[in-house]
Amino acid sequence: MKTLTIAAEEQRYAELQVLALDYARTGETNSLAEMLSHGLPANLADAKGNSLLMLACYHQNAETARMLLEYGADVDRRNLRSQTPLGGVAFKGYEDIVALLLDHGADIDADNGLGMTPLMFAAMFGRTRVVAQLQAHGASLQRRNRLGLTAKLMIRLAQVMARLLPRAPVKLTPANELSHTVKL
Repeated sequence: MKTLTIAAEEQRYAELQVLALDYARTGETNSLAEMLSHGLPANLADAKGNSLLMLACYHQNAETARMLLEYGADVDRRNLRSQTPLGGVAFKGYEDIVALLLDHGADIDADNGLGMTPLMFAAMFGRTRVVAQLQAHGASLQRRNRLGLTAKLMIRLAQVMARLLPRAPVKLTPANELSHTVKL
């Protein structure tokens, strides 16, 4: 009978972990804080290594991210793809969360895979305000990715591409919602 109790407890704990990961994704800060106050690890991660903090940040849940940091979540904890929370939000362009992570000591020049830094991701995806934000906090322009490109060159290439290929509005036609026309 003791084995059944232990197995049932383990099953319930696994369910609570899944629930906590969902709370981080959906920004259910109070519910997640309650779980942490009862001993759930602040650095809990899913099967892909995405921590509660990574999930909260990536889904733009700043309040949840702040609470996790207050509970001691590792600001630079990497997932299995070597990505940090700062790298993820630089890619997404979430300025408020970039500021939060930097205020909590995130490694501004962390290699997020293939030698790519958060600044490089921000530049590559046209997140100009995040680029400026990271530069203002001292991100290195001289770091090179595995292709040998510096962050400075990637920023310049992004600026040139933005001028050459401005984002065109996509308009659905009333006749066929699946087709679209693009103004150049």
